[in-house]
Amino acid sequence: MENTLKTWLFSFVHLFFPRQCAVCGAPLQEGEEGICLKCNMDMPRTNYHTCKDNPVERLFWGKVPLERATSFFFYRKGSDFRRILHQLKYGGRKELGEIMGRFIAAELHGTDFFHDIDLIVPVPLHPRKQKLRGYNQSEYIARGVSAVAGIPLDASAVIRKKHSETQTRKSTYERWENVDGIFHLRRPDRFAGKHILIVDDVLTTGATTTACADVFKDVEGVRISVLTLAMAD
Repeated sequence: MENTLKTWLFSFVHLFFPRQCAVCGAPLQEGEEGICLKCNMDMPRTNYHTCKDNPVERLFWGKVPLERATSFFFYRKGSDFRRILHQLKYGGRKELGEIMGRFIAAELHGTDFFHDIDLIVPVPLHPRKQKLRGYNQSEYIARGVSAVAGIPLDASAVIRKKHSETQTRKSTYERWENVDGIFHLRRPDRFAGKHILIVDDVLTTGATTTACADVFKDVEGVRISVLTLAMAD
């Protein structure tokens, strides 16, 4: 009875507020989440998780004790798929982050990408920005990944102690300068010998992700992997 009532309520709500694909805007069919099947199939995936020494990994060479790294899809100028990030970051659609996180983890689950990872750490927002937005989009992506991959999530391990300006329209040098020393690791001793997966929304120069990973540099035996929803192309 309870399940029947819940199904009826969802159907009633969707009748007046139809769910739409975040990419093309088409009504979502039964079983579709966040994006429609066609857009899911057309998504410009990087498939970098299948390639060792891929372009994402090369961004972090010499900067991070890296095990592996990948991004799910290409974030291209003029592409309709940019709407996923726009709605996630600025449209209040935090659930879209969790949905995309589950999509990513489901595709990577059949590979060794998640092998021996102990903990997922999302790149944090500054408290002021998170209060303004209402949530941290990277944390919601990480939640979806955690749910499917079965890896614990710690959203409080790293804090953003400095409020930095947006990275948009900054040069490569300005991006690195903008995020220098902005993160802090709580209780570093907890992470000795651990393999940490850092999760973020968009990868451009790698400056923010590297700054986040940098807080683990003095932790003995720590290893880092990186996963982002998108990569600027």
